[in-house]
Amino acid sequence: MDQPKDVLLRYLQGHRDAVLWKLEGLGEREVRWPVTPTGTNLLGLVKHLAWMELGYFGECFGRRWPDPPPWEADGVSEEDNTDLWATPEETRADVVGLYRRAWAHTAETVAARALTDTGRVPWWPPGRDEPTLHTLLVHVVAETARHAGHADIVREQLDGQAGLREGVSNVPEHDAAWWEAYVGRLRQAAEEAAARAR
Repeated sequence: MDQPKDVLLRYLQGHRDAVLWKLEGLGEREVRWPVTPTGTNLLGLVKHLAWMELGYFGECFGRRWPDPPPWEADGVSEEDNTDLWATPEETRADVVGLYRRAWAHTAETVAARALTDTGRVPWWPPGRDEPTLHTLLVHVVAETARHAGHADIVREQLDGQAGLREGVSNVPEHDAAWWEAYVGRLRQAAEEAAARAR
């Protein structure tokens, strides 16, 4: 029978792997390229997820990561979103390596604690700031899944590649002409619905 910790970690790892797979086959420019008005980019998503895990399964359980997070690196920085993009000096290997080390840090915390053990999340509001390990695992699985979805869309915007993981496209197998016609039908449906709503 599946144990709850194992189930949660299995789902978390699936989403982690999906995010990293979205980097494959892209150059340094593309993995960093912002494709939304708020700057969403693939390598930034990985960096954010790494620091998120290090926060929830490190700091919140008294196991602070030895290196300061990017928003504390210079001791005074208050710049927003410093964990959502990689500087030119940070290599892809640096960011992916940090994420993989965060996984190990998470695994150590999860192994050492019961699901009913509480941590302290200083950035959550009073009354909700002492969740159980179980709650934080569910939260991080959900957050990682959300960002994996972002990564899907970012990658598709960059080069048209879609899919869940290597060998599993998770989309119907059709040629470019079929997809162009399909998207055309969706646009037409949107236009018709807008006209009816007037």
